[in-house]
Amino acid sequence: MPAYYANTVFGFLRDSSNSILGQLASGYSNSGYSDLDSGQIQAWELELEILKSAAAGLESSWGVLLEFPIPRRQRRIDAVLIARDVVVVLEFKGGASDQTIAAAEQVEDYALDLAEFHEPSHGRVIIPIVVAPQPLTSSHRGSHLRVQPVLSANANTLCKILLEVFHRHSFQSVEAIDIEKWNRGAYRPVPSIIEAATALYAGMSVREITHSHAGIHNLSVTTQRILDIVKGACDRKEKVICFVTGVPGAGKTLAGLNTVHDPTIRGDGRPASVFMSGNGPLVDILREALAVDCAERTGRSKDDARREVRTFIQNIHHFVEDNFEKQRSDPPYEHAIVFDEAQRAWNADQNRWKYRKKSGQWHIPEPQMILEVMDRHPDWAVIVALVGGGQEIHAGEAGLGEWGRVLSASFQGWRIIASPEAMKGGESVAGSVLFEAVPSALDVSLDPALHLNICVRSHRAQLLAEWVNRLLNGQHQQASKLAATFPAFPLRLTRDLSAARSWLKESTRGLRRCGLVGSSGAARLKAHGLETSKAIRDAYSYPHWFLAPAGDVRSSYQLETLATEFEIQGLELDYVSVCWGGDFVWSNHDQRWHISEFRGARWNVPHSPVRQEYTRNKYRVLLTRAREGMVIWIPEGDPRDPTRSMTAMNETADYLLKCGVEPLVSTEQI
Repeated sequence: MPAYYANTVFGFLRDSSNSILGQLASGYSNSGYSDLDSGQIQAWELELEILKSAAAGLESSWGVLLEFPIPRRQRRIDAVLIARDVVVVLEFKGGASDQTIAAAEQVEDYALDLAEFHEPSHGRVIIPIVVAPQPLTSSHRGSHLRVQPVLSANANTLCKILLEVFHRHSFQSVEAIDIEKWNRGAYRPVPSIIEAATALYAGMSVREITHSHAGIHNLSVTTQRILDIVKGACDRKEKVICFVTGVPGAGKTLAGLNTVHDPTIRGDGRPASVFMSGNGPLVDILREALAVDCAERTGRSKDDARREVRTFIQNIHHFVEDNFEKQRSDPPYEHAIVFDEAQRAWNADQNRWKYRKKSGQWHIPEPQMILEVMDRHPDWAVIVALVGGGQEIHAGEAGLGEWGRVLSASFQGWRIIASPEAMKGGESVAGSVLFEAVPSALDVSLDPALHLNICVRSHRAQLLAEWVNRLLNGQHQQASKLAATFPAFPLRLTRDLSAARSWLKESTRGLRRCGLVGSSGAARLKAHGLETSKAIRDAYSYPHWFLAPAGDVRSSYQLETLATEFEIQGLELDYVSVCWGGDFVWSNHDQRWHISEFRGARWNVPHSPVRQEYTRNKYRVLLTRAREGMVIWIPEGDPRDPTRSMTAMNETADYLLKCGVEPLVSTEQI
């Protein structure tokens, strides 16, 4: 959607303020907003007064755009000036200095979004400016993707500053920007899962919030296919389970969230569908993010918003516990459920231990429990199973094959629609298969639309997941070649934790988010003040870690507390420091990874191949969490401490450098 108002400086000065206000109000209404309050009108009036005063001294051919939308943020830029070949982003604020600092972060983030996702802004110099009575006193970082440091101006200095930055950054040899083309140019944002969830919950569609190259086309096709399956099952009164696969970061969770929030599913008298996950931290964090956003948008209390959100996002284990013992005649309210990371459902052994105080009927695989609950519906039901691979990190996870065994044994009446990857055991499911051989009694069909093969999480490095696979498989030459294909995605290595922290702080501009992550098995990171024990993690509020703003001591920005694979799986940060542990180290002697578990006072080798694979998968999760850049910190080790081997850490660092990771230069600024 273009700006609410767009004109040249000449036309802007000619138009009356009342006429411009009318266009802004009309654009506000056409965008779906209601109840235009007096505060917004007064803000526009003050903004126009300042802009008209400044514009009188500017080139008449420059462009003026007001209320330019940023879809990913569900917000709008106050004003954009197109100064020939330079883009100036303006954020107007009045009041206290803390408002000015917040405005600086906001306008810098807008500028970064334009540089990353707005096609006509690619390669252009972008200048973010805060216009406020209070001067901006906080320090600002250097340029990145041609986004300059944030400047400060007031009503009296704005014109002078605009002319100064124009003369400093404009070049006659550079083609001038076409104002109309810039205004209507393609905007292809890539939202984080939290941003996507809040946008979908607010009523936007997956097409409105994200358009990232072929990956999003693929995501749109998959989303529509899932919606068609749900609607078709309802219309034909049949029971269907579909298996959706995808590489890490391809958007499986986004597709699932879009399904449960789609108005065509929730309308026409259909009962609401629900998004479920066995990942407790993911459920808690998404619930809190949606509740906070809902409260801000609607004016309702957070407690009311939390109660509403709980009906859309649920913990799959709680769903089973609430419904399993009910009578066959008592089906659940939900006719359609989306189960994220369905391969992580509990196996029979895990349920036997978990429900050891319950009767034997509870000692069965969780896929069987879920199917039994949903099978109670007398007419129709749908289970959308979102399936990944190579990220099983917890003992007792049943895997994709358990679903096939349960369906074969007891649920021949269900129609099965599966991605070809789920049937042939492709790389996206780490070789797992739904059926070793498809039973003739089952109705099984394959649908290529149910596979997502392009990573959209790391928009600067769509082959990041493949790079991680090569690194973990010991294929350093292939990994190095892949790393060379995404130069805009920084991959750095340091042996100094303070340097990693400094790099994260310098890299994370605007409202981008950074944090430390590490393996739950990296017990000796404790020597550096980083705790990975379950007791410490259980006592910590990870919704605050993911959602609290910079300055809040509980937030990830503090770089004091790391998130392990259990807290970070399914989520992401813009910039990540992976804190490497002694549980997974490279050996030059035999050219392979050595996997250990810390027991008592020393490292021990786990004899179970499954437990070894869990550790490998932990690092697969950790290395695929960054959206815009990653620094890996490998401790130096300590010759006086046998649990912190210098040789192991040195050889691991050398191997990662061979995989295409570059050493972090102390003065580096991206």
